[in-house]
Amino acid sequence: MEITSLSQLDFNGSYTYADYLLWKFTERVELLKGRIFKLAAPSRRHQTVAGNLHIQLGNALWKNPCKVYVAPFDVRLTKFSSAKNTEVTTVVQPDLCVICDPLKLDDKGCIGAPELVIEILSPGNSRTELKDKFELYQENGVLEYWIVNPTDNVIQVWNLSDDGILLNAAPFLEGDTITTPLIPNLQLSVSDAFMD
Repeated sequence: MEITSLSQLDFNGSYTYADYLLWKFTERVELLKGRIFKLAAPSRRHQTVAGNLHIQLGNALWKNPCKVYVAPFDVRLTKFSSAKNTEVTTVVQPDLCVICDPLKLDDKGCIGAPELVIEILSPGNSRTELKDKFELYQENGVLEYWIVNPTDNVIQVWNLSDDGILLNAAPFLEGDTITTPLIPNLQLSVSDAFMD
């Protein structure tokens, strides 16, 4: 049966990436361990912050093998690059992500964990970004996870420890500069990230 409307799906059901590829509706969704999560349209403020971050990351990655991607961009979280579509149950669309391994990229997006994931909080998605996705990114080995709060103009940076645990650094506030070993020449201005 062709799925042309989100209302045809069971939000208590379990789905795979193979199912996801067959859906013909316009709403954006993510799969978190087989469960459907509908994505709301981002606000103007959200898009402004995403654009500002994209510019800073893109400039730092110019002529670099690592690339930055902006949503909508499917990231299939699995530890096995050879996983079949019927075996993948998590498909997320991070606001921004940096991928350094070209073998993780195909025409549909990324299979495996990006090195860096950035999610921007919006009303209604805080639990997903702060708990559900946090746990998924940690389980799948994302090296850095940034949570951007455009209401308070704060960026939290989490780094993956050798034990596979995302550990939090001090919050970055306006006036601070974020650096990361993943992108050696990045000097990301928090003030510029939140510039309107």
